[in-house]
Amino acid sequence: MREAVVLVHGIWMNGLEFWRLRRNLERAGYECHIFKYHVWGKSLTETAGHLHEFAESLDAPVVHFVAHSLGGIVLMHLFDQFPFAKEGRIVLLASPVNGSVVAQRLGRTVLTRWAVGQSLEQGLDGNVPAWRGWRDIGAISGSLPLGVGLIVGGLDVPHDGTVSVEETQLGGATDAIILPVSHMGILFSSEVAQQVLIFLRAGKFDEETVTPLPDSGIA
Repeated sequence: MREAVVLVHGIWMNGLEFWRLRRNLERAGYECHIFKYHVWGKSLTETAGHLHEFAESLDAPVVHFVAHSLGGIVLMHLFDQFPFAKEGRIVLLASPVNGSVVAQRLGRTVLTRWAVGQSLEQGLDGNVPAWRGWRDIGAISGSLPLGVGLIVGGLDVPHDGTVSVEETQLGGATDAIILPVSHMGILFSSEVAQQVLIFLRAGKFDEETVTPLPDSGIA
């Protein structure tokens, strides 16, 4: 059975940063599609509508989602607004589903407010739709503190340099795991890729897995 994976990028990104994870997914037999969006001029609810149209256009009988950072919040809006009949699982990569202190700080000043666009409203402000168990969903958080958060006031530990682990803890998640990667490094880690594959196949993570993927790298 054909299985597709929709990759949803984070703020300021365009999907190209998924190249390594995408390669691992495709080598494992998944058909990958990148959903692109931006946070200027469109609300997260509007973006979720476009994501719904994008996902519905795929003819694969199984459609999974893997989202990084803000992309995970877009998914919260997607499933809150629209029924989605196809089977599939979801993996969130460092998604601040409880809001982002870093983004909120950036939104307080004129010089940096433009950078967050409309991502704060019903998103990085913490006012995110609750997860109501529509699918198996797993959350991977990072604990390597390297990122923009270090220059805008710091974060509660543990954190990945941009979001804290507490900010990524999703109520109702099927499973969750913390790995020693940074906020961007989570996209390039072979261990993270391995855990994504495990969750898409089994609906849970495997904390005992240590076997690297063929193209293993470092975060």
